[in-house]
Amino acid sequence: MSDHPPPAPAEAAVMPHGAEEVRAHLKIYLAVFFALGVLTAITVGIAYLDLPSKNLAIAAAMVIALVKGSLVALYFMHLIKEARVIYWSLALCVVFFAALMALPVLTSMEHL
Repeated sequence: MSDHPPPAPAEAAVMPHGAEEVRAHLKIYLAVFFALGVLTAITVGIAYLDLPSKNLAIAAAMVIALVKGSLVALYFMHLIKEARVIYWSLALCVVFFAALMALPVLTSMEHL
């Protein structure tokens, strides 16, 4: 006979969490919700600023959008607890996204 305990039933994997764990997750979700609200307000504020260049305003809004998207992906999509493969895939997507965003800028610049 084996010294290992029998495997847990499938229902154990979907059991609700304890009250303390739910409170901890709720605090994190509320903090992320608050951060998303603040970042949205900052994005709207940047749109109303009289910046010297519209490109600067767009770049600032894109950086804020990147932070907001990362918060959503990491916390609400639970990627913060995933394996390194997910992080490398996400990093690769960011690189391709940056390349696709830079492509129109590079093609519309005057050639020297």
